[in-house]
Amino acid sequence: MTDLRVGVLALQGDFALHARLVTALGHSVSEVRTPVDMRGIDALILPGGESTTISMGIEREGLAEPIRAMHSAGAPIFGTCAGMVLLGRGHLGLIDAAVERNAFGRQVHSFEADLVVSGVAGDPIRALFIRAPAVTDLGPGVQVLAEVDGRPVAIREGNVTAISFHPELIGEGRLHSLALGESAPTDDAPAAAQSLS
Repeated sequence: MTDLRVGVLALQGDFALHARLVTALGHSVSEVRTPVDMRGIDALILPGGESTTISMGIEREGLAEPIRAMHSAGAPIFGTCAGMVLLGRGHLGLIDAAVERNAFGRQVHSFEADLVVSGVAGDPIRALFIRAPAVTDLGPGVQVLAEVDGRPVAIREGNVTAISFHPELIGEGRLHSLALGESAPTDDAPAAAQSLS
């Protein structure tokens, strides 16, 4: 396994849990708050949190263009929950998808589901959905890796992977490995997810 230097956007949200998980996978971590912090990183994670607050921080710190440059260079970029919103057409535009915030409802409507994710071996992933977004429209180059009730909740296009849920909350590292290029997604259609709410 290649030791990557992974940047975790640390403006707001659960970035510390992502950093801990990436470290457990054998990579080094840099917290990213300014463009200077992006120097020398091989991959970037946009964590869950409050998408409006994180978006304002990206604008305030001048991070949008360095993030887009990283994308253009082909570096792996991974967004979870709010990170999925930020990667979509309405914000950074790094994945050809329209993403609806809080698509599954408010905090009280949080739920768990077992997901079979295309490209991820082993048991289904236990996915925690907390004020989760969902994809409402996809470009032709976007691969759907998993769905819940017919709505895409894990997608990938090129070097960008985005999911609606929070694997970092339970220490589930397989999606991080997939996003960082340690395994490749297959062309298998994702199995239907069973909601356990």
